[in-house]
Amino acid sequence: MKHTLILFFIALSTSSLAQTAHLSGLVVDENKSPLPGATIRLQPGKLAMQSNRIGRFSFTDLAEETYTLIVSYVGYETQNISLTLPLKEHELSIVLKPALQQLDVAVIEGDRLALRKQEEALNIEVVGRSFIQRNLGGSLMKSMERLPGISTIGIGSGQSKPLIRGLGFNRVVVMDKGVKHEGQQWGADHGLEIDQFAADEVELIKGAASFAFGSDAIGGAINIKPAPTPGKNEVGGSVNIIGKSNNSLYGTSVNLFGRKEAWFFDARFTHQDYGDYRTPTDRVYVYDYAVNLDENYLRNTAGRETSLHLNTGYIHDRFRSTFYLSNIHSKSGFFANAHGLEPRRVDTDQHDRSNRDMLLPNQQVNHLKLINRSEYQFQGHRLAMELGYQRNYRQEFSQYVNHGYMPPVYPEALSIPADLERAFDKHVYSLNLRDELILGRHELTTGTNVEQQSNKIGGWGFLVPSFRQTTAGAFVYDKLRLSNLVLLHGAVRYDYGHISIDPYVDWFTSEVTTDRGPISERLPRANSLSRTFNSFVWSAGINYNRNRWMLKGNIGKSFRMPIAKELSANGVNYHYFSYERGDPELSPEQSYQADLSMTWKEKKWSVQLSPFYNYFPNYIYLNPTAEHDYYYGAGNQVFEYTQSKVVRFGGEIQLEYQLLKSLRAQLLGEYVHARQRSGQKLGYTLPFSPPPSALLNLSWSPELGERLQDSYFSLDYRITAAQNRIVPPEKKTPGYQVFHVQAGTTIHIYHQPVTFSLQVQNLLNTRYLEHTSFYRLIELPEAGRNIILSLKIPVTFKKTT
Repeated sequence: MKHTLILFFIALSTSSLAQTAHLSGLVVDENKSPLPGATIRLQPGKLAMQSNRIGRFSFTDLAEETYTLIVSYVGYETQNISLTLPLKEHELSIVLKPALQQLDVAVIEGDRLALRKQEEALNIEVVGRSFIQRNLGGSLMKSMERLPGISTIGIGSGQSKPLIRGLGFNRVVVMDKGVKHEGQQWGADHGLEIDQFAADEVELIKGAASFAFGSDAIGGAINIKPAPTPGKNEVGGSVNIIGKSNNSLYGTSVNLFGRKEAWFFDARFTHQDYGDYRTPTDRVYVYDYAVNLDENYLRNTAGRETSLHLNTGYIHDRFRSTFYLSNIHSKSGFFANAHGLEPRRVDTDQHDRSNRDMLLPNQQVNHLKLINRSEYQFQGHRLAMELGYQRNYRQEFSQYVNHGYMPPVYPEALSIPADLERAFDKHVYSLNLRDELILGRHELTTGTNVEQQSNKIGGWGFLVPSFRQTTAGAFVYDKLRLSNLVLLHGAVRYDYGHISIDPYVDWFTSEVTTDRGPISERLPRANSLSRTFNSFVWSAGINYNRNRWMLKGNIGKSFRMPIAKELSANGVNYHYFSYERGDPELSPEQSYQADLSMTWKEKKWSVQLSPFYNYFPNYIYLNPTAEHDYYYGAGNQVFEYTQSKVVRFGGEIQLEYQLLKSLRAQLLGEYVHARQRSGQKLGYTLPFSPPPSALLNLSWSPELGERLQDSYFSLDYRITAAQNRIVPPEKKTPGYQVFHVQAGTTIHIYHQPVTFSLQVQNLLNTRYLEHTSFYRLIELPEAGRNIILSLKIPVTFKKTT
């Protein structure tokens, strides 16, 4: 490995052989602002690349002849430039004008996203607004799970959290507008506070990305990008309307944006309201206790979500700055029979009177976010900064249930509300700084990230203590273009983290036996703890693109510091009927990974294979023990955080064949294998390991005349194998097959496109268990048939000047 790294960095510092001709340039808009991600094609030769983050591009080793340079960017007019090499000019400056029509946007966007994948050494999936619109689910992450290697932990019908190749929670970073999204992501029942209508483009990085995003990206990253800046003298907006049959959801999202010269604004309001969702069963079993469902409704799973986004900014030739303000509030119920220590203490008559009420138990979450993104460019440099503040306030409400030495009747004198089971109040401050520049064939990025957070707790239940945490990292990333065919990537990063955990003492007294006899005292549940962590990580990769063949590879080391729950948890997890204990001596996780991606494209078909290998010397996981806690946990089984060696490998396959001009077939498959190589669960897999799965798709895109454009009819057939490799007390899940249908079209009414999208999920109302679902622990099947109808009405027009 050392010899490989030495050879790689020698290659980074050397130049390629003498070149015949060189062509470089800068792509900007009318305001002379660079356009990163513009598609540049050179013909003849079928060469293509994207402009980098400061709008520059470079072709090398070109023959001295006449070429056509084709430059395109979403929302701008395509330019065709004829030129003969060698050029007299040192560098081209290409100015793109905003497009008055949007007929070719989908084609240009698809082209740009494909090139984006070509130039990344990591395995990356990039989806745009059209994909999100076509696959709208209950949440943004639910809309993403159609992609191979991406799955979710479903939490009812309105919340979900992502898994990338079987890893989730604090092993996947979610970036929103350049800042790491910080909620209570350690909990399986804690969804992401993200408005999917506000996402314009989403990058999903499969595999460790710690060198770019920091400690928690040991399993991957999800980068959510905002809508592009409005064009000069442009005013517009859109209205989204959505409805779902299974849980009677109705929702709308209204957007309004505008720009004069340098100043612009963008505002969005979203509201969704939904009732209890239905499953294809009328009975479930909680701890072997039979729970009957009224008309297949999962009682108390209704909810609502409201979000407000206000963006404004200033654009100049070399400087731009944007402020993003968002506030997302949600309230949703927990399945009443699967929360707390006694599932039989449920007033089913009261819950079943209405499918839209939210009684106890329920959760309320408010996420406030303020971000500033600023850029300044000079002499080949692009300086970028993100400054962010977040407050995530989460409350879980439930009826008071005593256990151990807790008083049988809730004390009236206690200042904590009797129905407030837990509360978490997190404040986060973030700062990111980057400098991007070009030195010959090198595209260098240097940067630093600093984050400080504090999390206070409340409520009469205890699981995780209050804590304060500071993390900082600095990195250098180099992309070396050896030729038009070969890109080399190299990165090193240093991370530092410090966590201070506050002590916690019970609010009630317990009986303790001493030498003087039994006494009553308030017992400590968490001790004061201060830990510091640091690590160097690195990454090295290569891209080779030649005609129909694309090869990319990446190797590296990643790092993750343990979180407060893993270090100091000591209480009942009411969602899992378990008692969880942390280990203050845990060491930080280390990971070594290798990723490979091979793609071959022909005129009618293409295939992509993406294998990976992952080794953890000290993976942190929650291990069930033979012990039961009767003082605090009412006899629940004790789970303790521990570490073991873990080997993971698997991959994805994407196969596409164009049967006819308008008929396309796809196969998307994924496989993950994980095995513990040490510890008490030697030979077992990891929790929430997704089973092998394949999705067969048939899409028909007919031409239905001038009034109906971008029409499609699509059928998904997903087949998932049984998951028999589990970690006790996990239960095995049988395999299943399920069908989904999609259809949509765009109608132009008074020169404005109106997009209709229809989905029928679980077409045959199949009863099946998803192994990564939050509720499969009680063998609760996934939602039944769900008809989703969405409508998008964009309105854009130019002001007269």
